[in-house]
Amino acid sequence: MRYFLALARTCSVRAAGTSLGVSHSTVARRVEALEERLAVRLFDRNRDGYVLTVAGHEMVTGAERVEREMAALERGLVGKDARLAGPIRVTCTDPFIARLLLEALVPLCALQPGIELFFDADSRNLDLSKREADIAVRAVGLSMLPPEHLIGKRLAPIVVCSYAARAHADKLDPERGGVLRWLGSHLRGVTEELVARSSYPETPIWGTFDSMEVMLEAARAGLGAVMLPTYACDPDPSLVRLVKPDRRHLADFWLLSHGDLRDNARLRAAREHILRAISERAPLFAGVES
Repeated sequence: MRYFLALARTCSVRAAGTSLGVSHSTVARRVEALEERLAVRLFDRNRDGYVLTVAGHEMVTGAERVEREMAALERGLVGKDARLAGPIRVTCTDPFIARLLLEALVPLCALQPGIELFFDADSRNLDLSKREADIAVRAVGLSMLPPEHLIGKRLAPIVVCSYAARAHADKLDPERGGVLRWLGSHLRGVTEELVARSSYPETPIWGTFDSMEVMLEAARAGLGAVMLPTYACDPDPSLVRLVKPDRRHLADFWLLSHGDLRDNARLRAAREHILRAISERAPLFAGVES
């Protein structure tokens, strides 16, 4: 079922193999064996990839039900594990937060050598119900709450300010006699809203930079000013806040796990380490300048 669903979702044996951590030939063999066992063709093969047949489409619903039931069974068993050993799968979508989480979990791994850490820090929101991850740190809007099936703890605020390169601040900060230019992000709508509510709403947005790290590099080079989180910018000595920094609380980071894993000993220990590490950095997240 796992091989079938992975191929149905990706339409590519290579992509399915990557998602499952196996070779593409293994995916192809398993799916062909399933078709032989059922005596039905589940996929049509063409040069663009694999396409579900009518029978394949009909099978997806049942396969996903099996997947959910197996995930629930696994969560129930793992949730009762009282050992401080075994895998911990952590995910977040922000590389700056990933760094802090790793720093928080290093002492736990040193104390408990039986723990094995799996870390995912890309743009995908991994599914906690399917145990694609055990612990997630995610941004949640101020007016929103995490899903009810997850146990959650509000970690820290996400506060943004306006920054420019220290070496170019006189050139870019209007209050220092400069000419401001905002740098754009791939989240164009978010950037436009931030600019519209800033002290300089008429200032144009220049360029597009597809990640926070790239935006920071562009800002350091003096290409323009940015509105980014304080936890990423305040520790950087090459950046300085504009005289009018427009400090704003936009959302919150939450620490999330599935409710079935509440009592798992190693995951409980990991959550405690993360909570402690983030709370120690509360002024950084709140944007309180020292």
